[in-house]
Amino acid sequence: MADNNIIAEFADLEVLNAMVALLESEDKEKLVEAALTIANQFGADKSFADVLKSEAEEPSAKLISSFHNNLNLLVQKTWVEKADEALKEQVLFRLDNLCNALEEKKEASYEDFVVLLKDVVYLMFGSQAKTADFAEYALRVDPGFGIFWWYLTSIPETSPESAEKKRIFFALGMVFLANY
Repeated sequence: MADNNIIAEFADLEVLNAMVALLESEDKEKLVEAALTIANQFGADKSFADVLKSEAEEPSAKLISSFHNNLNLLVQKTWVEKADEALKEQVLFRLDNLCNALEEKKEASYEDFVVLLKDVVYLMFGSQAKTADFAEYALRVDPGFGIFWWYLTSIPETSPESAEKKRIFFALGMVFLANY
């Protein structure tokens, strides 16, 4: 896990332990418990527990809609360098495609989801987001966002074999940005 020393200054030990459990466990109950701990850190409301405990393979329609609307607005309102305008348009297009796939209960690419979120962070922070000390910078500027960045850089870039884990990784990434 990236930057555990600095993250320990900003996140509770239970959040650090929850991330370890989320990455290492295959037990559904432990995964949901860990995800709820992290979601609480992200400011998720109590309805998020229903999303995690659901037997559905995809996040809820309300979460998808909130994620889409908030992220769309965030990206549209973000000022970018002229060289990044094409990326901004691509991000909006990919966001629409991802959310449409999720709403239609089609297979959404986990890898594309992770790249999309990292591209959004790049649009928000520019080249700073690609520096080695960005995690510390993000934590000091906005601890909540810094913890989200830590989460995003800690989850695997390739889809986990477990469908449950994949669903939880999607939901946690979405819930933070749905409320940011």
